[in-house]
Amino acid sequence: MGEEKGTVCVTGGTGFIASWLIKRLLGEGYSVHTTVRADPGNQRDLSFLTSLQGAAEKLKIFDADLSDPDSFAAAIEGSKGVFHLASPLDFTVPKEVFTETAISGTLGILKACLKSGSVKRFVYTSSQAAVIFNGRDAETMDESFWADVDFVGEKQHPNQQPYTISKTLPERAALEYGARHGLEVVTVIPPLVAGPFICPKFPGSVRSVLALVLGEQRQYSYLLNTSMVHVDDLARAHIFLLEYPDAKGRYICSSDTISLQKMSELLRAKYPEFPIPTPESLSEIKGEKYPGLSSKKLLDTGFKLNYGVDQIFDDSIRCSKEKGYL
Repeated sequence: MGEEKGTVCVTGGTGFIASWLIKRLLGEGYSVHTTVRADPGNQRDLSFLTSLQGAAEKLKIFDADLSDPDSFAAAIEGSKGVFHLASPLDFTVPKEVFTETAISGTLGILKACLKSGSVKRFVYTSSQAAVIFNGRDAETMDESFWADVDFVGEKQHPNQQPYTISKTLPERAALEYGARHGLEVVTVIPPLVAGPFICPKFPGSVRSVLALVLGEQRQYSYLLNTSMVHVDDLARAHIFLLEYPDAKGRYICSSDTISLQKMSELLRAKYPEFPIPTPESLSEIKGEKYPGLSSKKLLDTGFKLNYGVDQIFDDSIRCSKEKGYL
């Protein structure tokens, strides 16, 4: 365990990225308040969090819900930093309601941060979706690119629209709120996140990265040009951006961009036990080729990414095997 670094709050603690971030924070000497959605019947097993090293002494779990932003106040109280990873999950509601919940929840949490008097910095976890869906033609995009909500509404698949809009508008709102009220707000923009996981559910992003291994053909058209990052690098980037005194604005955290054919070559060479499609058979796949993402701004701070694409696949496959998904 590291030295005692004070208390931070992580919203949405049962998620893939948030749970790994909590593990990292505890290991680095932080006390952690985390929020989970209320579970009246106590049916949810949270032992994957409560059994983490240091959790007995340094982890407190609070009930909170984005539809009631005031419910986060208790978890935020006494925290010097807040990592906001909670997202709405009910995709059955109209996209306007879904987006409004994301925006009002984020702003409500920001108000609680301001009211607490203890929070020095708010770190918002955004998504590459808030960058790349803008109709502009660029091989690589950086933090200056923003998703165009009107473009998304016209061009994007209806199933993807709510997520893209619910990441883009709250990120903009958080940055504007911080500037207006003198609260330090930093946003982290990950691509597809993969690697090991401690949460009980199979993370959707790990599943997507392993589509060729799992034979999930409907995913192939989304993987023509895939940017990715290891979950541990992403968790470290969150903590770094909490601690780095000059952090300001948006930061992309992406280690690699790989084509579907290169993905096939790599996996066929390393994992002959899986029936990975040949690069030639994948050349006919049609879909949108997403731009790569530049992490130059983050790397210019001195932050270093520890994991490349080989390790991302190795850890994703190893953990998925251990959990019985492969």
